Amino acid sequence: MDLAGYLEALSRPVFQAGISRRVIETKWEGIRGAFAGFEPTVVAGFGPGDVERLLGNREIVRSRPKVEAVIDNAQAILELDAEHGGFASYLRSHVTLEDTIVDLKLQFRFVGDSGAYRFLHLVGEPVPPHEEWLAALPASRRRRVT
Repeated sequence: MDLAGYLEALSRPVFQAGISRRVIETKWEGIRGAFAGFEPTVVAGFGPGDVERLLGNREIVRSRPKVEAVIDNAQAILELDAEHGGFASYLRSHVTLEDTIVDLKLQFRFVGDSGAYRFLHLVGEPVPPHEEWLAALPASRRRRVT
């Protein structure tokens, strides 16, 4: 998978948080277009003027925290890709799924437990079935995921 694919997969749960999946699916082509096909080098270069332009775009979810998260996450993907000799190498640098999820939550904005799980699933990383993963979470985290 290329870096644009990783950023797009990471951006889906960012935009999905707190919003109907149907709304996101309906708006996804507009979101993809507004974010230059999720090309990380382009998106990472977006500045304050681009944020304002995006917030005025009716084709996307106009949430400043989510828009800014996608931009920051593009930069983080580029940095992790360079640091680990490939983004896939970064993802596989952790010992356990839990380690990977914890680090994704630290490295990326607007990514929680379920967003990290969904991202890993979307990019083809090995994850257990969702119900099994959810049941294995501590109760305090499970309440926030469901």
